[in-house]
Amino acid sequence: MARIVMKFGGTSMAGTERIRRVANIVRKQAAGGNEVAVVVSAMAGETDRLVNFCREANPLYDPAEYDVVVASGEQVTSGLLALTLQALGCPARSWLGWQLPIHTIEAHAKARIEDVDSDALLASMAAGEIAVIPGFQGVGHDGRVTTLGRGGSDTSAVAVAAAIGADRCDIYTDVDGVYTTDPRIVAKARKLKAVTYEEMLELASVGAKVLQTRSVGLAMKEGVRVQVLSSFIGDDAVPADDLPGTMIVSEGEMNDLVEKGEMERQHVTGIAHDKNEAKVILTRVPDKPGAVAHIFEPLAQASINVDMIIQNVGRDKGETDVTFTVPQADLARAEALLENRRQEIGFNRIITDSRIAKISVVGVGMKSHAGVAATMFKSLAERGINIQAISTSEIKVSVMIDEDETELAVRVLHTAYGLDSVDGAA
Repeated sequence: MARIVMKFGGTSMAGTERIRRVANIVRKQAAGGNEVAVVVSAMAGETDRLVNFCREANPLYDPAEYDVVVASGEQVTSGLLALTLQALGCPARSWLGWQLPIHTIEAHAKARIEDVDSDALLASMAAGEIAVIPGFQGVGHDGRVTTLGRGGSDTSAVAVAAAIGADRCDIYTDVDGVYTTDPRIVAKARKLKAVTYEEMLELASVGAKVLQTRSVGLAMKEGVRVQVLSSFIGDDAVPADDLPGTMIVSEGEMNDLVEKGEMERQHVTGIAHDKNEAKVILTRVPDKPGAVAHIFEPLAQASINVDMIIQNVGRDKGETDVTFTVPQADLARAEALLENRRQEIGFNRIITDSRIAKISVVGVGMKSHAGVAATMFKSLAERGINIQAISTSEIKVSVMIDEDETELAVRVLHTAYGLDSVDGAA
């Protein structure tokens, strides 16, 4: 027996047939005597539809009312899944975010979970009832519905798992695990049996779409064991416990797997790419203390994330060029903010480029192994791929390149680090 939280994404919940498939997967877990809570996303495309309604109603919409509208997508799927489970003979009920409640803090549309009141939920699960919980939503201190931002259902699932002391949090998606890179780009990409929280956090932050960054950070903080699985399996498939998904684990557990011979330690675990970045260059910025602060303060106040930053060597005239990247979706806003501060910053002009990509190599093995960055730079140079910017962390090296060279760069690096599977199978 185990206490399990299962999370199903939008593609898994897209229509009554897929919801029936999900219900059968959940029923098998409950039939094994496990206590089960299920967290669901809205149907694929539904949140976009609801967001567009808000924009049509009022382009300057009130974020609190926006949350009321967009939270309804998950409410629908949680009710439908509970009904479907009941039709299969399973005791089930839905729990909305305010009914548990899931307490949140900070702003509407980008709230953060503060805590989950799990007493009633635990009592219901102990009585054999399957709990169905809408992801992405909670309740603020003022009693109003809040939402957690895109991909927030992953975070909801991990938070619920932490609150109820779950043995495992299974994240069901349209992929069957975490791969060494995107298998649509590299046919020889391999599915990983396990990755560390640190590695998954870096992979998620640099473009891997399997898990939301905040959910991985929360899982690492709370010590929640997360498993990534596919919901697109046959009706007669084996239970999730026996499926070869990918476990997200602590570094200590990873070391145990390596010592037992169940995992092979690689210097590089995976290659990620992100085409949703844009480059900004400010020319002839005064080369003096405080100048760079004037550039990034307004961006930080507007919650615009800045990634790679390059400041060129100062010129004779006491001027320098500053290059950095921002998410493509924030480029227009960033440009407008900087133009408004042109006098204060003292730059000459803004040059932007949205046709760039960020390629990252990630692996905890980098901590104790030199030469990972050198291999990256040499491999790209041999194929004539120009590096425009570089950023690093303890377990990651990222470079900015031309968007048109993304797929080639991923394939070249996947081979260079020995990540290709022998037979081309996942």
